[in-house]
Amino acid sequence: MTDTTSYQPPKTARDGRLSYAIFQLARAHRGHAAAMLRALNLHPGQELLLMQLFDRDGQTQAELLEQVGLDHSTVSKSLRRMQEAGLLTREPAAHDRRVMVVHLTDAGRALQEPIADMWRTLEQISTRDLTPDQVETFTACARTIEKSVRDHSRQAPDA
Repeated sequence: MTDTTSYQPPKTARDGRLSYAIFQLARAHRGHAAAMLRALNLHPGQELLLMQLFDRDGQTQAELLEQVGLDHSTVSKSLRRMQEAGLLTREPAAHDRRVMVVHLTDAGRALQEPIADMWRTLEQISTRDLTPDQVETFTACARTIEKSVRDHSRQAPDA
């Protein structure tokens, strides 16, 4: 295990140690997850859309967009790629032809257990040197930080 007690961020980030640590963590975690997803022939973010559909198939693109918190063009591009890969279908809704409804195909549904396994493995790797209490504390802190950032982002630009 790497000794993290002696880790020093760049001097420019001295007054943003927590933010720099979050950036480093997110980059390492995202990179490892991306490698695991490549083994499933998926791009990062596609598993998030699939997981939403595993929970409730037949969502609209707008519902998926809201659930995963990504921008419209990213979700649209991901869904198009996933449709081309045979993982899902997109059809106009019966009530409004402008609304696209997304359904899993058999190939998409077959990824549920491999994705669940991938997330379990990623969790085991991530928490290997943490106690259950540390995991709970970290998770609570991460949610608090995320809420603070989101709340600030929603404020007026002059705030």
